[in-house]
Amino acid sequence: MARARSMRAGDPLREESFAKELGVSRSPIRRGFALLAELGLAVKEPNRGYFLTADARGIDSGKLPLEVDPFEDFYLRVVDDVLRGDIPTTFFEAELMRKYAVPRGQLLKVLSRLANEAMVERKPGQGWEINSFLHDSKAHIQSYRFRMAIEPAALLEPGYVVDKVAFAKARTAQQQLLDGDIFKLSRSQLFQIGAQLHELIVRCSGNAFFLEAIRRQNQLRRFMAYKANVDRPRLINQCKEHIQLLDLIESGQREAAADFLRNHLDVVGRQKTEKEARDELEHQRSLEVSARR
Repeated sequence: MARARSMRAGDPLREESFAKELGVSRSPIRRGFALLAELGLAVKEPNRGYFLTADARGIDSGKLPLEVDPFEDFYLRVVDDVLRGDIPTTFFEAELMRKYAVPRGQLLKVLSRLANEAMVERKPGQGWEINSFLHDSKAHIQSYRFRMAIEPAALLEPGYVVDKVAFAKARTAQQQLLDGDIFKLSRSQLFQIGAQLHELIVRCSGNAFFLEAIRRQNQLRRFMAYKANVDRPRLINQCKEHIQLLDLIESGQREAAADFLRNHLDVVGRQKTEKEARDELEHQRSLEVSARR
């Protein structure tokens, strides 16, 4: 559509206009705009929406990730609605079947996946409940503070042994991000690379309890990544710090590495929770504007 309209860099992308022309709701349009932003083809400005960063006719669509998994698309649609608060804290399957016009089997697959990811849980008897963690900014801060206690402590375990092969792979992944993958990979892929690195660092401690704790945290914080738009330029510094952290560990400076990691988590945690608060405020303002129309 943007190409057909001969849209140019700086032109606004209007959800309502695209949704009306394509005959769909705003939700998939919003996800499409977010993907363009992830790919560096659009930028989101506070209280204004998305704007193209390149002429539409100059975009090579053959290089865009256009393959769509219908199940994954439905799953992400439900995730988006949960995180925006469009699904009540307690709900019944019949409500969502009507909302999305899908058969029960398809819905149960998504709910089962969300339950495995600790996003929702089945209530005794009937109904489902959304994990309160998802909408609790204080819990998000506490999550990072928990990691600040666990991950540096893992580095100081007496049985800590560096997995040289795994460390080399992690270093390569971080360098590839710096070489351009930061602006190519999806949010979920970026999250997975970061989560795997932190899990690796803890796994080398040999402490099964630490490892289980960090895996649980990675599972929960996945949805913080879903909820927040990725600030890709900021990730450049994070990748550099990840490589510096690997350097410290491999050189045997584990106490220095523990201090470095604690500070890294503190800074990143504050950045993400502050950004989430700004995004939530912007979302509420957009809802108020829509309500007045």
